[in-house]
Amino acid sequence: MRILVIHGSNLNMLGKREAAIYGDKTLAEIDNLVEKRARELGVEVLCFQSNSEGALIDFIQAEAPKANAIIINPGAFTHYGLSLRDALVDCALPVIEVHISNIYAREVWRHKSVIAPIARGQISGLGWRGYIIALEIMAAEKA
Repeated sequence: MRILVIHGSNLNMLGKREAAIYGDKTLAEIDNLVEKRARELGVEVLCFQSNSEGALIDFIQAEAPKANAIIINPGAFTHYGLSLRDALVDCALPVIEVHISNIYAREVWRHKSVIAPIARGQISGLGWRGYIIALEIMAAEKA
């Protein structure tokens, strides 16, 4: 089983930005934790981050045919990334949306996700561990 782990805008700044909201782990540290847990579960992960919606779409279109599922934290594209949403629909893979912070306990404009309606589920507010939970859910479905 191969799972794509996709990080959207500004997530490359984890560990440097608003630690009270996003924690102190860097994206590289989170990816390492995800990769370690994936090995334990016997699944392969491919992690990717971009601040460009187009690059995220290009990655999905190139890698989805060789994958079984997607875990995505779209960052700000959560709220308006309709092209990203369409790419996720077009690839026809199961998707879990992850957010480090609880988007529903923040500014009102963060409450709407254009990704959630096409995702199998959403994990919000559990910090970096949300990625691990999503990975475990997807890996359990391979059995």
